[in-house]
Amino acid sequence: MKLGVFIPTGNNGWIISSNSPDYMPTYAFNRDVVCRAESYGFTLGLGMVSFRGYGGATGHWNATSEPITQTAAILASTEKMQIFASVGVLAIHPAMMARMAATIADVAPGRFGLNITTGWHRAEYAQMGMWPGDEYFGYRYDYATEYATILRQLWDTGVSDFKGTYFQLDDCRMGFRTDHPIKVAAAGASERGREFAGRFADYNFTMASDAESLATANAQLKAAAQGRDVRVLSTRTVILDDTDDLAQKKIEHYNAGSDVEALTNQRGHYAVDSTGTSSSASARALKTHQAIDPANPALFAGSPRTVATKLNELAALGGLDGCLMDYDDFVGGLNRFGQEVVPLLDFDITR
Repeated sequence: MKLGVFIPTGNNGWIISSNSPDYMPTYAFNRDVVCRAESYGFTLGLGMVSFRGYGGATGHWNATSEPITQTAAILASTEKMQIFASVGVLAIHPAMMARMAATIADVAPGRFGLNITTGWHRAEYAQMGMWPGDEYFGYRYDYATEYATILRQLWDTGVSDFKGTYFQLDDCRMGFRTDHPIKVAAAGASERGREFAGRFADYNFTMASDAESLATANAQLKAAAQGRDVRVLSTRTVILDDTDDLAQKKIEHYNAGSDVEALTNQRGHYAVDSTGTSSSASARALKTHQAIDPANPALFAGSPRTVATKLNELAALGGLDGCLMDYDDFVGGLNRFGQEVVPLLDFDITR
């Protein structure tokens, strides 16, 4: 099972608390995070996309970098990492995205990937006049299907004359092309999301945490892929300390500083989607009064040995190609993980 880093392209990462480490998602900071992860043997990275934060006392994600341009610069500073940059399909036309991706693939042959996100956050796009209306929640994967079809046509042949419901191209030419592969990821966890990933992606993200749910994810992808090789990735939040008790105390400290306003705003943005798909399900799972849910199976907290044991157990389940991790502390926590957890792992973290 490969290891990767969920690149902190939004200020303060994924813990919405005034007591957690704070930092800005500058190029220098994220380049350092990725280069250090690579030095510890990590081979995967992903930069998320967000156009509007959740505010509150912490101003959570009010400052976010643009992952595609930042990824291009970071890839030029690395040697082995494969980095997926996220694109919101409502924000960039697929013909333009195809050309941008081909250009970045020339910077780092075989190491640039594109993570396709359908865009569930209405406020992000409405502020730019790009929101097509709430009916988009119901057809977003149809829209993404046309988007991905155009990407593949341009990458494969250099030309697209696609005519669909949402896009109409007229002898559209790719311009610069690359012979280097551009891998695609998609994060859809609903049945429709996995159908899309099976048809168009090389990787699908899932929060599956047991053998049964991983088997279900792989079976759904295989059914949709029709012979294509589509692999499963997952994510975990890592909080390390000398002992399990100290790690739990750290969680309690972060929760004591929970930014309830930002957490409430986050849940409210998720809940706008009333279709019952993954974003609204995420809203129901959020606990708006605490930054970290100690019972979340995606939380790996404890001593280095405890975290290593959890990762060994996850790898042993099978069916998971890689795990991307975020940290409460992307400086000390990542360094400690590389120095104290990686040596305790009993699987090859590069394959």
